[in-house]
Amino acid sequence: MNYLLSLIAGLLLAFMVSSNGIVGEAAGNYASSVIIHFIGLVAVIAVLLIRKAKFKNLRQLPLWMYSAGLIGIITVLFNNLTFTALGVSLTVALGLLGQSITSIIIDHFGLFGLPVSRFNTKKIVGFMIILFGIIIMALPV
Repeated sequence: MNYLLSLIAGLLLAFMVSSNGIVGEAAGNYASSVIIHFIGLVAVIAVLLIRKAKFKNLRQLPLWMYSAGLIGIITVLFNNLTFTALGVSLTVALGLLGQSITSIIIDHFGLFGLPVSRFNTKKIVGFMIILFGIIIMALPV
């Protein structure tokens, strides 16, 4: 089930980059970030109310962990800025490469208290394939 959910998240990412980019072109990159995050906030509040969910353990989190919200805003802004110049596929591919590099570092060192998953040869081969694909996508036609 986790594999399927991760796949669905990836499928939604391309739609998100496209729709965010279109909103960015219509409203401007900064205004679109406000619009996009406001709609997300309303949706999450609705889910919390419907599920009668409660916040828990928030006081135990270190203050720096709340930076994820800022990272989300920066991600939307950067995607909006590159969307028209690179297209959806290259924007998403480069974003996924960045995510892959960062996740390898987090896994290898067990950052954020996560289990250690050492970097190995299979991952180098995977990176080479991803990089080769991005180079081919970026070549002029």
